[in-house]
Formats: sequence, structure tokens, C-alpha cells
Amino acid sequence: MTSLEFTNQVQKISYSLKPVAMNLTRDADDAKDLVQETLLKALLNKDKFKAGTNLKAWLYTIMRNTFINNYNKITKRNSNIDSTEYFQYFNTDENYITHNGATSDFVVTDINEAIAGLSADYRTPFMMYYIGYKYLEIAEKLQIPIGTVKNRIHIARKELKQALKTYAPGV
Repeated sequence: MTSLEFTNQVQKISYSLKPVAMNLTRDADDAKDLVQETLLKALLNKDKFKAGTNLKAWLYTIMRNTFINNYNKITKRNSNIDSTEYFQYFNTDENYITHNGATSDFVVTDINEAIAGLSADYRTPFMMYYIGYKYLEIAEKLQIPIGTVKNRIHIARKELKQALKTYAPGV
């Protein structure tokens, strides 16, 4: 299939992408952006399309994946968690709930100290994973192998568990 034939077929199918994009985004402007991004990705990656396969399904797959990736970026961007407030609700065991909040302040302080006590090599990947980064993303950002990322997160969890064993229920 030549580039011109591919472009013509994509252009014919592009009109059927808008309703699907509208269904995904529920917003006319976002739908237009999604269709544009889908078409751009399709044209940039036309060498990956195999002639004789379903072009419409290929475009729908690109659109769906683009939508999911954009959604994940938006939710990750908006999920900056202040761990101090979050850890106040971390252990909801009745033994640790008080009306004046003093016990929970001690728990939060202990957790923050335990995290601060981790080596930076372990704390950084652990906190990135905690706020929602995937192992592969952490590996790319820190420029270390994915196995190292998994190992460091495992060790950080183990050290935190040891440091906070006072709060383990039933122990």
C-alpha cells in the first residue's frame, strides 16, 4: 500500500472516529483533539500498519490507547498526595483512633520518620511507586534497570515494616 492510498483510506475512515471519540471524552473539543492525535499517530506510524488488515480497527485501537494514556497522565498529574494528611488515615484499627488525634499524630510522625530514615536509593523509588508511578516509569526516570527498581521498593517496604512493627495488629 502506497502512502497516498494509506492517507486516502485514513481520511475516509476519519469521519467515523468522531462519534467514538465523543463517547470516550464526553466533550466536543476533547473529542476533536483525540481524533487529531489519533490521525497524527496513525500517519506517523503508517509503516507499522499491515496491509490487508482492518484499518478501522487499527485506528480505533490507537484512539483508545491514546485516550487511556492521556487519562492516566491527567490523573497522575492531579494525584499529588500530601502524605502527612494521608497517613493520618493509614491505620484505621480501633486501637489507634482517639478523639483528640494525639495517637494519630504519633503514628504519622513515626511513619514520616521511618520513611525519612530510608536511604535515598530506597526512598525515592518507593515514594514514586506510592504516588502512582509504574515500575517502568520509575526505571526510566531514575535511569536504572526495572529489576533494581522492584528490588529497592521491596527492601524499602521491608525496612518500613520493621521500623513500624509497633503498629502491626495482632503482634
